[in-house]
Amino acid sequence: MKKTIGLLVISAAIGLTGCAKTDTYTPAETASGEEIFSANCTKCHQPATDGKVMALSSKMATKEAIIEKVNKGGMTMTSFPNITGEPAQRLAEYVLANSSKK
Repeated sequence: MKKTIGLLVISAAIGLTGCAKTDTYTPAETASGEEIFSANCTKCHQPATDGKVMALSSKMATKEAIIEKVNKGGMTMTSFPNITGEPAQRLAEYVLANSSKK
C-alpha cells in the first residue's frame, strides 16, 4: 500500500512539472501565425487527419482565449509569455482559421 501511494505521488509530481514550464521563445515581429505555430506548437499539437491543427471547444474558440492560453499555459501546456502583440494576434487567427470546433 505504501509503495502504491509513493508511486502515485511520484507520478503526480512528474505529470505536474509541465505546469511550471515556460518557453522563452520570442517570434520575429513579422512572423506569420503559421510560422509561429510550426516553430513551437507542433512539438505537442500535431495536425489531425482532416488537416486541422486543433479541435477547439467553444470556450477556446476566440482570439482572446487562445492568446491567454498561449501566454499562461496550463495543466501540461507550456506557457509562451513572449508571444505578444501582433505575432500573438496572427497566431490566434491562424489557429482559429485552421481548427475544427468540438
